Amino acid sequence: MKRYTLIIALLISCTAYAQNTINNYKYVLVPEKFGFTREDNQYGLNTLAKSLLEEKGFTVYFDNAEVPKELAGNRCNALNADVTQKKGLFVTNLTLILKDCQGNIIFKSKEGKSREKEFATAYNLALQDAFTSLKDVPYAYNGTVTAAPQATTPVAVAPAPAPAPAAATQASTPAPAPAAVAEVKEAAGTLYAQATPNGFQLIDLTPKKVLTLLKTSVQDYFIADNDTTHGIVLKKSGDWYFEYYKENKLVSEKLLIKF
Repeated sequence: MKRYTLIIALLISCTAYAQNTINNYKYVLVPEKFGFTREDNQYGLNTLAKSLLEEKGFTVYFDNAEVPKELAGNRCNALNADVTQKKGLFVTNLTLILKDCQGNIIFKSKEGKSREKEFATAYNLALQDAFTSLKDVPYAYNGTVTAAPQATTPVAVAPAPAPAPAAATQASTPAPAPAAVAEVKEAAGTLYAQATPNGFQLIDLTPKKVLTLLKTSVQDYFIADNDTTHGIVLKKSGDWYFEYYKENKLVSEKLLIKF
């Protein structure tokens, strides 16, 4: 009898897990630093992951950003994105993983690979390769609201009244998370773009290479590197900006680029 009970329990568990797909989730939370990197948004990987997930149709926030009320009150309404690295000789291997709030893997991509020697190029190409698995999976949010896990209430001498859980999930239009406030720097001079196999290099009148741009799958969005700082170059309101973090502060440097 115990044996049949165990089998039934396993079948119920497997059925529930199988029904938990990416279509149950509107939101994805992306960390500002992956476990295998040494600094926040190294090589622009976290920003690239956020952009590619948004391209898929998810509403994506960094995990330390302000989020809508329906998500702030119940983080189980979001998937948690992670990227892992497998060490390889002369090859960069990255895998995208999407987990629920209890750590169950809802989606795991193939190993994205790149044999490029330059770190920034290799990591970005490997991540984009991993994301091709996600592009092949149909996604359409089905409106599911995930219940928060129930925690056992400890006995307390003077318990404080708990807030009503329904207040966090009231039907309301979520406000978009505010963008990070950046320190804006004006352009130092005109830079000229020279095509490379994977993007462009920007040079000044000296001529001296000022910035390396690597193409991504998003138009007018490049991974940028000036040998000391890693960031992104993107187009906003018709102007180009080089954005990066310095001492935990976002810097947005305006660029004048001639393509």
